Amino acid sequence: MSANSATEVARRFGEAASITVLTGAGISTDSGIPDFRGPQGVWTKNPAAQYLFTIDNYLADPDVRRQAWAARLASPMWTAEPNAAHRALVDLERTGRLRAIITQNTDGLHQAAGSDPARVIEIHGTAREAACLDCGTRMPMTEVLARLEAGETDPPCPACGGILKAATISFGQQLDPDVLEAAADATGDADLFVAIGTSLGVYPAAGLCDYALAGGASLVIVNAEPTPYDAVADAVLREPIGEILPYLVG
Repeated sequence: MSANSATEVARRFGEAASITVLTGAGISTDSGIPDFRGPQGVWTKNPAAQYLFTIDNYLADPDVRRQAWAARLASPMWTAEPNAAHRALVDLERTGRLRAIITQNTDGLHQAAGSDPARVIEIHGTAREAACLDCGTRMPMTEVLARLEAGETDPPCPACGGILKAATISFGQQLDPDVLEAAADATGDADLFVAIGTSLGVYPAAGLCDYALAGGASLVIVNAEPTPYDAVADAVLREPIGEILPYLVG
């Protein structure tokens, strides 16, 4: 991508009255959290790891739950800090032109950077909380991590004894319709829709690009690897997200 193209996208950022951003795992790699499908991604290196992220497997197999909890406890998420890209979106919000951040991430780093939680739409849930799949009780993930550190390997719900899970959306789980509606509304209101650090291969999140285009918004993709929407985007930038996003916002 030429400097002129980045300059053109920066101009679009400056002129847009309403900007909605869709973020994926790529925005958090500079914070030390690996993505899933990139060259060094969790599933690229170990395709079998996807087995832990399927709800039927999680419900049926205590060993899957034990593996999933061990991976959750060892996650770099708990020591990760927001990076320059997260902070750039806070700067964009301060201009008054950020409609929403729709994120596929569950790491909470947008809020940690200072983004208004009311503007962050977490379509795949949050790993910062745990939820009981039986009674619906929710609790801070820190409480469950403490139990794991104390030796529990498949901690049950403290309220009903049911199966606990991170409050994230696994393969086979339904997304929250209210959250999806909020994402659609934020997309429909935007005149610039920016997909950052996402492979745009998982629906319905990827389909927001179609919705943005149908509504007349410009589509900009910032991602290291090709996506299915590159051909219909107004611009595609391959530069490192932590470098190009502060430039575009600034």
